[in-house]
Amino acid sequence: MRLLSGDFVAGAAAAQGVAIIIDVFRACSLVAHALAAGAERVIPVASIEEARDLKAQHPDWWLVGERHARPLPGFDCGNSPTQVLRLPLAGRTLIHTTHAGTQGLRAAAAAGAIVYTGALVNAAATVAAVRALTPSEVHVVAMGHEARERCTEDDLCRELLLARLAGRSIEIGDFATRLRAAPAAEKFFDPAADWAPEGDFTLCTGIDTLPYAVRLGHDAKGLPELRLARGVLSS
Repeated sequence: MRLLSGDFVAGAAAAQGVAIIIDVFRACSLVAHALAAGAERVIPVASIEEARDLKAQHPDWWLVGERHARPLPGFDCGNSPTQVLRLPLAGRTLIHTTHAGTQGLRAAAAAGAIVYTGALVNAAATVAAVRALTPSEVHVVAMGHEARERCTEDDLCRELLLARLAGRSIEIGDFATRLRAAPAAEKFFDPAADWAPEGDFTLCTGIDTLPYAVRLGHDAKGLPELRLARGVLSS
């Protein structure tokens, strides 16, 4: 298995074989939690306009997302796993658009890769699901801050995934300290940032707390959809 590393939308668009698209704070963490809590699927959308069009066609779907980390006007919820978990999720579809994560997921899918989300919370399950495919090539892509600059949380997640995919042990004892000191974590501890509650930090940084991988597929109408990939850890 050849392991390759990439960054941002360009890295996602270059992915072949299997792609793992990382967005720890908060897109891929939110998706994993929402699906684990009973949501049927999440539709990753690149543009705000497409997201709003889908909501207009399906008023019962939850419209979730952000730009510059802030919730968008008219959306049911921002990009906060804490807030999403307060919604009635059982059997529901979420429309999700973000500054980085959903852009990478769509770009990798357009490149023809088999696409998984990447997050700390389901890292072990994701590695197990990917290894079970015995792929010849895996691209691990960190979306970074707003898909334009590298960030601590996504780099740490990439380090973890690459090590486990290669069958190497990795010391994670200092991850909590490094994540707490990450510039992107500041908002979670700022009382004025009510769009990024402190609970989001916990929900995004617990390593291997969810035993489910998340894979991108398409529904009968060709709409991209993220669903739980039940495999080695979730059987």
